[in-house]
Amino acid sequence: MSEGNQIRHLDTLDRDLGRVSNIETASQYVSRTLVGPGIAFVFILAAALAALLVFGQTTNTLVVVIAAAFGAYMALNIGANDVANNMGPAVGARALTMGGAIAIAAVCETAGALIAGGDVVATVAKGIVSPASMGTPRVFIWVMLAALLASALWVNLATWVGAPVSTTHAVVGGVAGAGIASSGLGAVGWSTMSAIAASWVVSPLLGGLIAAGVLWFIKSRIIYRDDKIAAARLWVPVLVGIMAAAFASYIALKGLSHVVAIDLGRALAIGLFAGVVVWQVTIPVIRRQSRGLENRNKSLKTLFSVPLVASAALLSFAHGANDVANAVGPLAAIVQASGSGDITHAIAIPFWVMLIGAVGISFGLVLFGPRMIRVVGTQITKLNPMRAYCVALSAAITVIVASWLGLPVSSTHIAVGAVFGVGFFREWDTERRLRRTLDAVPDRPLVAPEERRRRKLVRRSHVMTILAAWVITVPATAGLSMILFHAISAIAG
Repeated sequence: MSEGNQIRHLDTLDRDLGRVSNIETASQYVSRTLVGPGIAFVFILAAALAALLVFGQTTNTLVVVIAAAFGAYMALNIGANDVANNMGPAVGARALTMGGAIAIAAVCETAGALIAGGDVVATVAKGIVSPASMGTPRVFIWVMLAALLASALWVNLATWVGAPVSTTHAVVGGVAGAGIASSGLGAVGWSTMSAIAASWVVSPLLGGLIAAGVLWFIKSRIIYRDDKIAAARLWVPVLVGIMAAAFASYIALKGLSHVVAIDLGRALAIGLFAGVVVWQVTIPVIRRQSRGLENRNKSLKTLFSVPLVASAALLSFAHGANDVANAVGPLAAIVQASGSGDITHAIAIPFWVMLIGAVGISFGLVLFGPRMIRVVGTQITKLNPMRAYCVALSAAITVIVASWLGLPVSSTHIAVGAVFGVGFFREWDTERRLRRTLDAVPDRPLVAPEERRRRKLVRRSHVMTILAAWVITVPATAGLSMILFHAISAIAG
């Protein structure tokens, strides 16, 4: 073979090897993207098998198995979407790595669900529909199946779009839609629905205002002071004490209410005691941490990192205790109706149902949570430990204030609203300081309006996407649930 032919053969071989390498790279990428859905599918099958083993062989076993699969699917979506609200700010502030956030959230969410999770739902999906209006347990089961699948599909879609939504609102919309499809408009408790609609406005506004107020306090009392370190030694222990008081009250009120009966007054007393203790303990800790720190903003971030991590963990525990029960409520209702035929009394949540919810949330967080954590933590506005701390503190305080006022609120809306509040406050504060500078130095060149708009600290595109998802969550899941109810009743009937 001539030298020229050898060179041509070698070139051809190199191209072929390059194609093989590209195919291998592509196959590895595809296999990685399929790992998450594959594990999720195995978990859903395991949940269905567990339901088969626990529930036993009865006439309604197939229904319970299908419901367990839907419940596992819903739990996965809660982990992928809802938990980002707790961990996103800490990751965005770089107080936690993505892996550390996922590990802490998985443990705390599971612990909250299993230790302090609701063992009784007084009314199905918070009184959205009247079970008695549905007539038979069979129709009631169809309603709950449709609601469970509709809410899970909607949260899945929202996660894919990149919008954090309220899973509780999704369940509410699903139950309402299927209830209307089965029994008409009279089956729905419209006063409760009106209160939930009001929470679309109340939750983010309260969260945003409180977060902005806390950030204003930190800026005015610490950041804008000449001796920042001295100011931090005075005020950081106070802020950490307030955080401890808020979270102690929050967990006592929302997380432990299913274990021990605690009213608002006792919860506030528990919080006050915890706050004073933590405040006193934190004073020497902050003094020790602040030794040798330079008098600049970057030094202050280290003093807020540990409280921020602790607040993220506590938020996850409280979320697991409070919200998981709402998500698996329809599954528990199906189990009770299938076993005893009782659809009018309180719905007891069996341990194995709570276990599906708790483990499913952890799987969903690990497999699909990082994207939503990045959205909440980095893509709405830039966060540092101080700003993220304001978000976490606002979430706890807002729930307490709302409970005192008797307002239904969404933890998702509160947390994301707090991120909005921090970002918009920064915009207002930056504009205010710029005007002061221009007043003090009249000859300073003006920044063009187009450039000032470009420097906005909150990304408007994410704001509009998230707000739109919030507004249409209930009507979208209601409409989808109606369609699914008719499909299920046609198949089963």
